Order: sequence, then structure tokens, then C-alpha cells
Amino acid sequence: MQTNHLKLAVIGFGEAGRAFASGWRRLDGMEIAAFDPKAEAAETRSAFEAAAGAAQVTLAASNTEAVASARAVFSLVTADRAHDAARETARSIAPGAYFFDCNSCSPATKLASAEVIGKAGGRYVDVAVMAPVHPKRHETPLLLSGPDAEAAVTVLSDLGMQPRVAGARIGEASSIKMLRSVMIKGLEALTAEAMLAARKAGVEAAVIASLQASDPGIDWEKRSAYNLERMMVHGERRAAEMREVVVTLRELGLPDRMSSAIVDWQAEIAALQLEGGESSLAGRADRILAALAMQSDAP
Repeated sequence: MQTNHLKLAVIGFGEAGRAFASGWRRLDGMEIAAFDPKAEAAETRSAFEAAAGAAQVTLAASNTEAVASARAVFSLVTADRAHDAARETARSIAPGAYFFDCNSCSPATKLASAEVIGKAGGRYVDVAVMAPVHPKRHETPLLLSGPDAEAAVTVLSDLGMQPRVAGARIGEASSIKMLRSVMIKGLEALTAEAMLAARKAGVEAAVIASLQASDPGIDWEKRSAYNLERMMVHGERRAAEMREVVVTLRELGLPDRMSSAIVDWQAEIAALQLEGGESSLAGRADRILAALAMQSDAP
């Protein structure tokens, strides 16, 4: 990667965009620009400006401004905005620039985005982010796929990232991420259904003890508290990702009944707009139950 003047663009400057940008190894002559449409609102602008300043990033006024002359573009928006972000970026992407699609989307969505980026002269790479971005930030494990995946490893490694090639087909990395999410997000949804009911019935200690005896390799109380926190804080994004999982399963000609139910649970917990709060399972369960009760009592 050229280092005399290197510009990177980040489209979507939320948790993942901030985590990557704040951790990247700074190369000589490197410039980072970010764009997020949420930063245009008066009530959120100052928070985005503070985050950009902390990460040594220039907050751009538009996608076009952020992407102009960038040699690599990282798309880190919500799953439902991923293809729109690719189309907007295609208007300004420099010939030969990499477009790292790090969004949790179905293979079909990734292929559609790859087509618009490719027609614009960009080099599209399907990227799957395989773990939460904290605490590892830019060192979070990544899977890459597509014709340019092998070449992209050098670009990402230069930034201190941890990429691994999954295959040469666009959609291969995203398929792995999508189908893994059935299990990960599904366990979260099962946790909510089982533990909220157990807490309300007053038998959560016995349920936890039974699970611990059956599978002592998991700390069931700690993992259940963590699963509830993931849904409380990140449920909206997780629901959007699971909608893409549903699309993936349908593309494969398989039933999506479990994944569709996971969407409902993730969205319902997210809609309560609760913070993670105290780390205990009982405390988190009580807060969710109280919010659900208030919601059902509302006229």
C-alpha cells in the first residue's frame, strides 16, 4: 500500500468504525475520513465530532467527501443500509480502490454490492467481522472472500488488522458469518425466553444449577447475563443482521422458522431501550421484565 499519501474512508462511524479507526497502525502520510448520516442531526453531531477527534479522524459532510481519493473504503453501516452505502460510494470511489464490505449481510446482498462497486472500478472484498469489536478493536478477527481477498490481506495487515481468507467467491465469508449467527444470536434469544420466564417463576437458580450440571464447560449464569446485555445494547443491529440470515436461509431453500423468531426476540428487547447496567443476571432480567410489564400496561 502506498504510504506517501494514504487516505482511508470509513462509511458508518458507529461502534465498529470507531473501534477500527482508533486502533489502526498509522502509516506515513495517512489520512482517515469518516461519514455517518447520523452525524448530520444537531442532537448527535457533537458526540460524533468528539469520537472523530479522539480517533484522529476527519468527519466528512458527505459520503462523496469521505470517499474522494481514498485508496480503501470500509463500509460499517447497519445491515439494512449496506447496499445503499455501496451504491452511494460507487459514485465517488477511485479506480482500483478497495471497498471492504464489513457489514453482516446475506451473500446475495454482498454480490449486488460487489456488482455496483465493480462497475465503478473499485475492488470489492467481502469481509466478515467474526467477534465483537471490543476489546480487540482493529485486531478483531476478519474473514475475507472474493477475487481480491488475497491481495487485500496485505492492505489490512499493514494497518495492524487480523485478516484471513475464507475463499475466492464473494459471499463465502458472509455465509460463514450468517450461519454462525443462527447459533450465536439464537442462544441469546433462547437465553431471554428461558431466563426471563425462570426469573418470573422464581426458579432461575434451579434452572441455572441444572444447566451447569448438564454442561459444566459453560458458566451459565455469567453467559446468560452477557447474552441479555448483548440484546439490550445491540439488539437492533442484531435483529437487522438476523433478517439477512433469514434471507440467506431462503436463498438456500431451507426453513427460517428459528431465525425469524430470533429476529423478533432481538428486536423486542432492543425496543425497550435499556442499557446493560449492572452485570448480574438477576438485575438484567428484572429490568427487562419491568420494562416489558410497563409496555404491556401502556394504553
